[in-house]
Amino acid sequence: MQSHFRVEVANKGGAAVIRVSGELDLASSPALEQELEQVASTEAALVIVDLRELEFMDSTGLSVLVRAHQRAEENSQRFGLVNGSQQVQRLLSLTGVADRLVLSETPDELLE
Repeated sequence: MQSHFRVEVANKGGAAVIRVSGELDLASSPALEQELEQVASTEAALVIVDLRELEFMDSTGLSVLVRAHQRAEENSQRFGLVNGSQQVQRLLSLTGVADRLVLSETPDELLE
C-alpha cells in the first residue's frame, strides 16, 4: 500500500519552505531527500521544513531531517522545522532531535 505523501517547495524571501503532508516513512523518504538536496544547492539562506500536515514519521524520515540539517550547516544555511502532529513531536523529543534543531509553530516565526 502506497502511503499518501506530498512535498511542496515554495520560496519566501530568501528562504525555501518545504511543506510535507501525509506519512514520511521508508517508502516516501526518498522524495523528501531529493527536494532537500535540491534546496541545499540553492542560494536560500534559510531552509524550513513545515511538518504541520505530516500525520506520521518513522526513523527513516527522522534521519532524512537530521541529514538535511547537517547539509544546511555545511552550506552555511539556517535550518528550522515547523512543529508537526503529536506523534511527530513525540518522535523528535524522544530521540533528542528536538533539542538539536530549531523548532517553531509557524514558518513566519523562523523568517523573522
